[in-house]
Amino acid sequence: MFFYKLISYVLHPLLFSFLGTFLYLYLSPEHMVKQQEYIILLIVFVSTYIIPVLLLTLLKKVNLIEDYQLRTIEERKFPILFFIILSFLIGRTLLHIRIVDLLAFSFFGIALALSLTYLFFALRIKSSLHMLGIGGIIGFVMIMSFEYQLNFNALLASLFLVAGLIGVARLSLNAHRPGEIYVGFLVGVLAQWISYEVYTMI
Repeated sequence: MFFYKLISYVLHPLLFSFLGTFLYLYLSPEHMVKQQEYIILLIVFVSTYIIPVLLLTLLKKVNLIEDYQLRTIEERKFPILFFIILSFLIGRTLLHIRIVDLLAFSFFGIALALSLTYLFFALRIKSSLHMLGIGGIIGFVMIMSFEYQLNFNALLASLFLVAGLIGVARLSLNAHRPGEIYVGFLVGVLAQWISYEVYTMI
């Protein structure tokens, strides 16, 4: 049980945006000066990890959430709305750096995935944010492989193994039902591809 809790904390959903950005900057054949890359990583890390952690700390302090796992649908509503807006704003900011348009649209994909997750609340579906995060990264790496015609098969195989590990951990901790695991993963992957389709049309 400790191992599964460790997996859930180490691979927390808040870290996936930063991880996706790091993979993009490391794998992309687009060339940028190192200082620009560091600025992008800093912006993403502060925006998608530091600020949300501070928000969750505040929400816990005023007893609007019980813990940082956001176990109920009601606890998830405001943080997800906040992150939808944040992801969209990051995407808009990155669009100003013309060379990272693909990365910018990945954040629009995150905003779309979280918007769908929010809509599912009306059906009382609490899709897994852990699986949404890893699904989004897998979808984005697939897009990079397709867009740049590069072979990322080994990386994708590793990411699928990580996704399986996360799924098992969330089920073992009784955090989600199997359907919520699958929905989270599929929404994460598909939202990236939908965003990419929009990217290719403009």
